[in-house]
Amino acid sequence: MYSKRELQTLVISDVHLGTFGCHAKELLHYLKTVNPKTLVLNGDIIDMWNFSKSYFPSSHMDVLRQILKMSSTGTHVYYITGNHDEMLRKYTDLQLGNFEIVDKLLLELDGKLAWIFHGDVFDTSTKGSAKILAKLGGKGYDLLILINRFINWVLEIFGKDKMSFSKKVKDSVKKAVAFVSDFESTAAELAIEKKYDYVVCGHIHMPQIKEVTNEKGSVMYLNSGDWVENLTALEYNNGKWEIFSYDKNYDNLIYLKDNFKQEDIVSKILAS
Repeated sequence: MYSKRELQTLVISDVHLGTFGCHAKELLHYLKTVNPKTLVLNGDIIDMWNFSKSYFPSSHMDVLRQILKMSSTGTHVYYITGNHDEMLRKYTDLQLGNFEIVDKLLLELDGKLAWIFHGDVFDTSTKGSAKILAKLGGKGYDLLILINRFINWVLEIFGKDKMSFSKKVKDSVKKAVAFVSDFESTAAELAIEKKYDYVVCGHIHMPQIKEVTNEKGSVMYLNSGDWVENLTALEYNNGKWEIFSYDKNYDNLIYLKDNFKQEDIVSKILAS
């Protein structure tokens, strides 16, 4: 059992409560080990795209209860809306005690400014007609396989060659890596123009802390990752940001000592 660690600021994102991939039990355990002054829920906490009345386990509800408990005992909680919980945007600027719903957030941390937002504003696949495909993608790999089987059955009827969706996904890896790079660069460049010290995003399920520099200046880009594949959070204390990863194999908390390689985990952004 871990004693609670005092934190100035904690950022988590992309929990996707209400989906089979969510590691709610691990997140609940993690939240019980920390006592942040400020908790930022940076989008896609509740997955309303894939919400089903038939699937919302008690462990997922326990996470929401824990967050509300933290709010009621002194933690200021900011819920930043993302693309999977965009329905909450109609409640933007709603404040109930220590709990606020916002679209973006500007926090002062030891004299420096942190610009925090989910990041879906940079992703054209979550807008317009492409949004339908993005929602379909969020249903997961199993649905992809079922569709693939059905299409191959139809192709066989018409004497056509079978096709593999998984191969097409693999072929798109380089494009996905390029998207991640563009996402980070765009967020950083905007933050530099606004003269912010930190820019903190979620959305792409890729935990990261790195300095980005261009001809106009520099900024610290951070991404809190997710609680579907990486089980990560951003913690801020005494002027320093750190990424924490929940090691579900040992029921423990460990540091991320090395940055993730984009090529190794790029497939994880497909569910973002």
